[in-house]
Amino acid sequence: MEYMEEGSEESSLACKILCCQCGTPIEPNPANMCVACLRTQVDISEGIPKQAVIYFCKGCERYLQPPEQWIKCSLESRELLGLCLAKLKGLNRVRLIDAGFVWTEPHSKRIKVKLTIQAEVLGGAVLQQVFIVDFVVNGQFCEDCHRVEAKDFWKANVQVRQKTDHKKTFYYLEQLILKHKAHESTLGIKPTHEGIDFFYANEGQAKKMLDFLTSVVPCRYQVSKTVISQDIHSNTYNCKFTYSVEIVPVCKDCVVCLPAKLAHQLGGIGQICVVQRVSSTIHLIDPFSGQIAEVNSNTYWRTPFNALSGTKQLAEYVVMDIEVIRDHEKRTFAGQGAMSYKHVLADVYVCRPNEMGTNEIHTRTHLGHLLKPGDIVMGYDLANCNVNDDNFDKMNRENMPDVVLVKKMYADKSVRNRRRKFKLRHLDADGMDVTSVNRDYTDFLEDLEEDPAFRQNINIYKDERKVGFAVEVGEPDEEIPQITLQEMLDDLHIGDENPSSGASVLAPE
Repeated sequence: MEYMEEGSEESSLACKILCCQCGTPIEPNPANMCVACLRTQVDISEGIPKQAVIYFCKGCERYLQPPEQWIKCSLESRELLGLCLAKLKGLNRVRLIDAGFVWTEPHSKRIKVKLTIQAEVLGGAVLQQVFIVDFVVNGQFCEDCHRVEAKDFWKANVQVRQKTDHKKTFYYLEQLILKHKAHESTLGIKPTHEGIDFFYANEGQAKKMLDFLTSVVPCRYQVSKTVISQDIHSNTYNCKFTYSVEIVPVCKDCVVCLPAKLAHQLGGIGQICVVQRVSSTIHLIDPFSGQIAEVNSNTYWRTPFNALSGTKQLAEYVVMDIEVIRDHEKRTFAGQGAMSYKHVLADVYVCRPNEMGTNEIHTRTHLGHLLKPGDIVMGYDLANCNVNDDNFDKMNRENMPDVVLVKKMYADKSVRNRRRKFKLRHLDADGMDVTSVNRDYTDFLEDLEEDPAFRQNINIYKDERKVGFAVEVGEPDEEIPQITLQEMLDDLHIGDENPSSGASVLAPE
């Protein structure tokens, strides 16, 4: 046993050599030196800078990727690590094993990256080394933010306008822009009296927004170009482009009078129609026959028509009696177009709240599936209206009903606001007009609750402040339309570019 142990010790010593520098027994290697002595002789990190500078724009929170590209990176992200490694020129001569961030204070303007590298030294020996590179974050405005500060920040402007007395269409358009992230390349968003202005750094970005607008709402546009400066020697020009976009001046729940030619082209639909909703096309329904039709942007601007009344001209009526029209009798009132199977025709007797029992008015409506005696309904008084419309003046008044019913009123607005358990996100804009337009926003939220097809293109988020609240005693519950929790999204705030608490372009919440 003892003999074998002595032999094993002698064999292990015979497999080792002495370091040529310090004399320590080591395993044989091509350099004949231990690791400690080898590191004193060779530095494989030589040529790799231990300190570098990266540039950060405070305006748009982007980092400069040489030579001219600015990219958005979050702290300790994969993109930021790649940007830091690209600043180190000597990494191509060694083998990079590992790279990671070392934690620093977020406001210290320092980013530390820990690197592990390998390289062959002194005849083929592989040496591994770990070291830290310190990156200093310097502030520098990017070209876009520099133009903003210099008040010469935009090269293209998209002006969106609609000639109406409310802003429900712009609230709908705002939600579509947020869902599809069509506002990411804007330099600024400025609300105006009749619409919104979007500013862009070049013409191509403005055209992308223009294509988006024409695909989601019926509109038309015009282009104007202004020469700012020119160089006669190189024949170059500095121009600004302005795109003026006009949205059709009708919206949901408007009563319109179609031209006779257009009504004939749409399958013989009645000239008096109610706008169900406005998406990429105008959805119309004849309240006296249940016939439906769609008008696209090209058809509208070829034969335009205006609204006889807006939502602010609607009056309240009380339903006194209702009689549903049978299905086989519907076609006798309609033309050759498509019929709506979601609506029910009915003969209704209504009166004003201050004329109960004295003056009942008979009309026909498409809301037979919603109304019952005692309900409050909003309608437009055709008999006593003063309308300046050529198409309406040419119609025969004898066969025209006195009232056009548009929508049912479910409850008081304050009650519905308390019961509303969802919220919407908004665009951030400078120079926001804080005048009172909250009524338009409340009407828009009610339209979302009442029409599932209208809200299918909108992101709706849970309002955590109201989700757990119980319904107060005495409030009506059985008929008020609501958005279910299954249709709502959870509101996330981590790394969110547009938090739901941001300011609205059109009105504050």
